[in-house]
Amino acid sequence: MTTRSAPVTGERRQLINVAYRMLGSLADAEDAVQEAYARWYAMPADRREAVGSPGAWLTTVVSRVCLNHLRSARVRREHYVGQWLPEPLADPAERTAARTPGIASDPADLITLDESVGMAFLVVLDSMSPAQRVAFVLHDVFRYPFPEVARIVGRTPAACRRLASTARRGIRTAQESAATSTAQDAVVVRDLKRAWETNDVDALIRLLDPEVTAVGDGGGVVRTLEHPLRGREPIVRGLLRFGPRQSGQTLLERTVNGRPGLVGCQDGAVVTVYSFGVSDHRVRHLWAMRNPEKLRSWATAPAA
Repeated sequence: MTTRSAPVTGERRQLINVAYRMLGSLADAEDAVQEAYARWYAMPADRREAVGSPGAWLTTVVSRVCLNHLRSARVRREHYVGQWLPEPLADPAERTAARTPGIASDPADLITLDESVGMAFLVVLDSMSPAQRVAFVLHDVFRYPFPEVARIVGRTPAACRRLASTARRGIRTAQESAATSTAQDAVVVRDLKRAWETNDVDALIRLLDPEVTAVGDGGGVVRTLEHPLRGREPIVRGLLRFGPRQSGQTLLERTVNGRPGLVGCQDGAVVTVYSFGVSDHRVRHLWAMRNPEKLRSWATAPAA
């Protein structure tokens, strides 16, 4: 092992965290990190030794790979079947997959669960331009100075400052509309679960905001909402139509992207992950992930 290899491999957690926030996909984040490492080891040894900060070098490469990916994703999304949602993350402590002690068995185990990976946060990030998203994640989340962000994005520091400022306003609006504690969210999600399991229409209506929205992502592989729904009445009808009694799913309370959520299990496997945006003790947003490609880190049903 060279003197460089240990510190370089030790950067993987940070790189995965950066890439996931930029891309909203664990698989794509892992690919971006692998590409950065491939470029690192493809360099002659003397060039690697000349790099003052391998971590900064790798972060720059990962960020540029992510930026290119986001630009091309705009084209690919036009062919995505249905709505696209970020890949949901499980709390490592709640997962049942076998692990070797001290070694992460999945990129999901490397993600730090904080507000910057909340589903509402990631959905807002996904609405931004690629340059806005990269500038915001690097500066506001990971505290990179604007001159460094500028070198990565290919803009001036002033332009990157404007990009991050615009992105920040969108994030601030989302945060203000869902300024509830995790404990408050957990109560609402638990009450929703009970109402859903018992088909309690009155309780469901009380728990949903009048302007509630629901979005499903099946990736064209499994059945889910074809289009986003808005309003309590159509969403309650949908919940009753595809509820646990009708689908045969068992609902479990689990942490999803650091916030209280639900998972739907069937025949020992997780088939749906539900994320929620809660405001004023009511559900304002409901996101249902059913695309199997985005549920690989949830493949084993968690213990009840």
